[in-house]
Amino acid sequence: MVNITDSGGKHAPQEMEQFLPGDGLAGNTKYKIQPRKDAEQAALNQTDYDPFADRQNEHPTTDSETLTHLLKASLGTGILSMPIAFMYSGIIMGIFATIITAFICTHCTYILVKCGHKLYYKTRRSQMSFAEIAEVSFQNGPKWCRGFAPVAKFSILFGLFLTYFGTCSVYTVIVAKNFEQVLNHWTGTEVSLRMLISCLLIPLILLSWIPNLKYLAPVSMIANVFMGLGLGITFYYLVQDLPSIETRNYFQMSTLPAFFSITIFAMEAIGVVMPLENNMENPRHFLGICGVLSQGMSGVTLIYMFLGFLGYLRYGEGTEESITLNLPVHEWPAQAVKVLIALAVFCTFGLQFYVCLEIVWDSIKEKCTKRPILVNYVLRTVLVTAAVVLAVSVPTIAPFMGLIGAFCFSILGLIFPVFIEMVTHWDTGFGAYNWIVWKNIVIFLCGIAALVFGSNSAIADIMKLYSDDTSAAPVAGGIS
Repeated sequence: MVNITDSGGKHAPQEMEQFLPGDGLAGNTKYKIQPRKDAEQAALNQTDYDPFADRQNEHPTTDSETLTHLLKASLGTGILSMPIAFMYSGIIMGIFATIITAFICTHCTYILVKCGHKLYYKTRRSQMSFAEIAEVSFQNGPKWCRGFAPVAKFSILFGLFLTYFGTCSVYTVIVAKNFEQVLNHWTGTEVSLRMLISCLLIPLILLSWIPNLKYLAPVSMIANVFMGLGLGITFYYLVQDLPSIETRNYFQMSTLPAFFSITIFAMEAIGVVMPLENNMENPRHFLGICGVLSQGMSGVTLIYMFLGFLGYLRYGEGTEESITLNLPVHEWPAQAVKVLIALAVFCTFGLQFYVCLEIVWDSIKEKCTKRPILVNYVLRTVLVTAAVVLAVSVPTIAPFMGLIGAFCFSILGLIFPVFIEMVTHWDTGFGAYNWIVWKNIVIFLCGIAALVFGSNSAIADIMKLYSDDTSAAPVAGGIS
């Protein structure tokens, strides 16, 4: 999936030469590391090599297509939990906390891509994956961290595959569960959840056969339309008979960690960022104030705030874990929301699956030179089948994936980008007063907090699931 071109010459490795006790400019004493000459020239002399001009994509995506994918990756089913997140934070605190969370997630994505662009010039490569950026940054960083480069790459690949493969399996359960609820309501008969999951196998295989992100863009657009219609109907219910804002809590500090554990993992889409950037026709347009990333996350943040604010304002302390559970079940528009969201999740499967496919294919494609296209499509079929089999075997997989997601996304989405930025900028300094260091310390602490509180919330969900099973008849699945 990823074509990496290395056209640069070989450079003899050089050790970190010296630490300067100060540079005497304007009377300021500032400790810094002397840059290695080869790295400095490769990073700064951009006229010598342009990685974006050298990049060769057979089917590059436009800015609008990339924006469509980014919106779909960030507007997942987690958005339906925003009203209960606002209940945990308070209606006023929720607005500011959502903005802060979105800023942190977006900033971590930004520094990952920014470091990737810097490493393109330094290593004379035209594109790299998330794991390759980590590996190369450690290899070109200070001497003490170079031995960790293979560990960093493997950790990211393993974490991404585990998270996104599990997400694909959970998505099949979500789609089947929503259709099960609608069919049970309108037919009056019990439909087997496992049978519905099995019926999704062939459609999901066909969806996975879409060859690249260029041709997957219309599917993501359709998914956005379905999600938009579902949210539109939901907003219609939320604005009916709104109570006064004074009847709701403004600030809730005791349960604020629960808010962050919900919101961070709902917004996080770090795994799809580099595949999207690598397939862009104009990769420089991904960043910037008016870039694809800023546009997408600004829109996502507004939608998250509006849904959370109106959902909590409308239902108060009666807000459910998913806002769809608060909708009147006997009205057909509420049933339409379930169908539309199920269709949106189905169409999103292809984008989530692309991350898994890229990881596995990049590891075996060099060994498959005789019939690479046939092997690629066999691999797609096998991975989708494995995800569906896992869903059929364990339809209550969602809480377990919540635990894996809390562990992996906090590390991959918040902590790893911080370390990558530190080692990437090690030879050029960390800005005035080392502001990059202090900023990254704050983000690192946020990542640790997300890891702790998110894992605690997921473990509580698992315990609740099995405590319910012991007190009632087992129910296949529990996802709305």
